[in-house]
Formats: sequence, structure tokens, C-alpha cells
Amino acid sequence: MWRLFILILAFASCCASPGSLEVVNDDELVNLFRSEKFVVVLFTKKDCESCEVLEKELTSLREDLVDALNAWVVKAVSSSMVKLYSPTKEPALVFFRHGVPLLYDGPINDELILHTFTDNKEPVVKELNDNTFEHLTQASTGATTGDWLVMFYSDNCVDCQRLQARWEAVGAKLKTRMNVARVNKGAAGAATGRRFGVQEVPSFILFRQGRLYRYQIPKYDVTSFASFATDWYKNAKAEKIPPPKSPFDDFTQMIADYLRENPWIFWVGFASFVIGLIFSLIQKRRSKSVSKTKSDSKSDSKSSKESSKKSK
Repeated sequence: MWRLFILILAFASCCASPGSLEVVNDDELVNLFRSEKFVVVLFTKKDCESCEVLEKELTSLREDLVDALNAWVVKAVSSSMVKLYSPTKEPALVFFRHGVPLLYDGPINDELILHTFTDNKEPVVKELNDNTFEHLTQASTGATTGDWLVMFYSDNCVDCQRLQARWEAVGAKLKTRMNVARVNKGAAGAATGRRFGVQEVPSFILFRQGRLYRYQIPKYDVTSFASFATDWYKNAKAEKIPPPKSPFDDFTQMIADYLRENPWIFWVGFASFVIGLIFSLIQKRRSKSVSKTKSDSKSDSKSSKESSKKSK
């Protein structure tokens, strides 16, 4: 069914007036992401002056994007998907590469838009895990691979999912100056997260020249991230980068983190211990009482026998 939609949309693209963009709904967008290599989407809404300005600029740029990237250039009006890619919602211009979004975060200028998209045809952000982190970053052995700005995330973190397009934009902005990566703390990067004391997601750390700097600014926009990585980190506390943990140390840290995240387990265990202790004391007391009763019975029986012998 979606192949038929692609053919229809292609025909509409050829026949559409040069002053308009093709409108797609959310289901059609998902099909485009799955089937097309490059898709440029303008998320817009009605009665939005800034949306109209950006659409006009993108419309004039459409032929260049098609020629340079063979990209689909469409718009989505009042789409529920915009919140996944832009914190400010409409207007938002997002470039999808094999389904991986990059939020455009520059001025409304056709040359800059074209340069940003053609220069980032592949995802910029690197995916690191427990097996590759130290090897690629060399964080604790000299950092000869350069600086690394890393986001720690998890699959069940909604805020993390909504940051993907912005994090790609950060990577595009910093690609000539440093590496931008992410680590799945909830899966293949769990040990790395524990190594650096990451307890909440999303969390962001800059690794630079044998030191780490934690991003603790309550702003998750592209400009703030880029400014922190290039200059503002000097205002943050510099921490020594810890070496990778031994398997035993990592295991104990994992247990400590689990108990911290699930404090009810401690209280259940503590309550079970107390109840068990009380039950044990009761049983011990009962055993002593029974033993004493038996001892008294034996003593009485012995006394009776002795009295009987004497009477004879």
C-alpha cells in the first residue's frame, strides 16, 4: 500500500506548482522514512507567520535539495510527530537520513540550509557501548582521539527520544571540533554509566584532556550544548576520569545502584529480617520453655521414685 502512496506522491510532486510543498500526514511520513534515504520535512501549522517565512525559503530551495540529495521535500501541518523532534514545535525543519533525524538550528537562509543538509548526509552522532567506549575515546589514557561530548540515555526515556534530532544537530555543529556520541545506559552501556556515576538520564558529560565535565544546565537546546562543549565547561567542576571498573567492583556498584533506584527492596528485606528474627526468638523461647517443662517433669518423676523407695 505504501508503495502506491510513494508513486502518487511522486506524481503530485511533478505536477505541483513550484510555489508549494506537498502535504503529508503522519502515516505517510512514517512510510517515507522507511522507504526513502533522504527526507526533508517542514513541520508547520496554520496562521503561523514564521512558518510561512520558512516554507517560502524551503520552497525556493526544493529543486537544489532534489538535485543534490535526491531528497523528498514535504510539509506536515499540525503533526503530532513534531514534539519528537523540536522543543519549540512549529516551525521545525528536520532532515531525515535513513530515518535518523537532524533538526536544523540555524538562520533562515537557503544556502546555510543546503550546506547543513549536504554536509551531513550520514548520521553524525556515534553510538558507544561498554566494549567500544574506552577503545574509541581513550578517555583515561590520554584522549588522543580528541574531545568527546557524550549523552547517556535509555530506551524507556521519553525525553531522551525527543533529544535525538537536537543531539544530531549538536554533532553537526561541533563535528570539526570534537566527537559527539551517546551511550545507552540502560542496555549495552550500563557498565560505562556506572563507571561515571550516571544515575539519571538524560545526562551529558564532556571528556576533555583527561578530565570530565558534567553538563548541569537546565537547557536542552542546541546552542547551549554547543556553548558548553566549546567554552562554558570551564565554569563546571573538572573531575578526574576514573579507570574502568573491575568485574567485581562493577557488580557491587550495580547492586548499590539497583538498591538506590528500588529502595522498597531494602525495606522489604529489612522487614523480612526483623520478622524472621522475632520468629526465631519466639521459637527459641518456646524451645527453652519446653525443655524446662521436660526437665521439671523428669525431676518430679525422679523425686517420686525416690520417695517410693524410701517408703518401702
